[in-house]
Amino acid sequence: MHARLYQRPKHALQSGHAHTGEWLLEFERDDRIRADPLTGWTGSGFTAGQIQLRFANQDAALAYAKANDLEVEIVPLAPKTLKIQAYADNFR
Repeated sequence: MHARLYQRPKHALQSGHAHTGEWLLEFERDDRIRADPLTGWTGSGFTAGQIQLRFANQDAALAYAKANDLEVEIVPLAPKTLKIQAYADNFR
C-alpha cells in the first residue's frame, strides 16, 4: 500500500504555530472514484483514504510505515517566502 508523509504547514489565516511540527501519514487512493447509479453520489470502496495518522516526528512515522510494510513518499515542506513592504507602499 502506498502512503504520503508530510509535515503540516502553518495555516495562512492564523498567526499561531499550533500543530505545525506534526507529521501526517495519508494513504493514497488505489481505486477509482465512481458515481452511484441510484443517487449520483461519488465514492469508492477504499476506506483507508479517510484515515490521517499524526506523528510527533518523521522518525516515528517512518518506523510505523516500516512495521506495516507501507511504501512511503515523503513530501517536503514548501519554503517560506515573505513579501516585506512598508505600509506607505500602499499609497504609491
